Amino acid sequence: QVHLVQSGGGLVQAGGSLRLSCRTSGINFKISRMAWYRQDPGKQRDLVAAISSDGSTNYADSVKGRFSISRDNARATVYLQMNSLKLEDTANYYCQTTWRALNYWGQGTQVTVSS
Repeated sequence: QVHLVQSGGGLVQAGGSLRLSCRTSGINFKISRMAWYRQDPGKQRDLVAAISSDGSTNYADSVKGRFSISRDNARATVYLQMNSLKLEDTANYYCQTTWRALNYWGQGTQVTVSS
């Protein structure tokens, strides 16, 4: 079975930092592209950042220069370091991967940025 278990998140003041983690099992993590998405209630889930198996990354324009995605193949874990957080970063964050043509999601982590 494939599992993506998230940790981190919470409440932070604007300008602060948080780190999200997503530990995986049941996949060959080393060859898997991993991604973070976020979603506001009633809105679609948007890509925040992604990292390929070779370490190449891409980011949504809104988070470039502030967020950093990384991976630890030994721990089968992907991270999202979020710095200089803004009010508009408030959302539920999900890690995601595709394994054997199926999409898998973490359970979601609420990030709330306060003024």
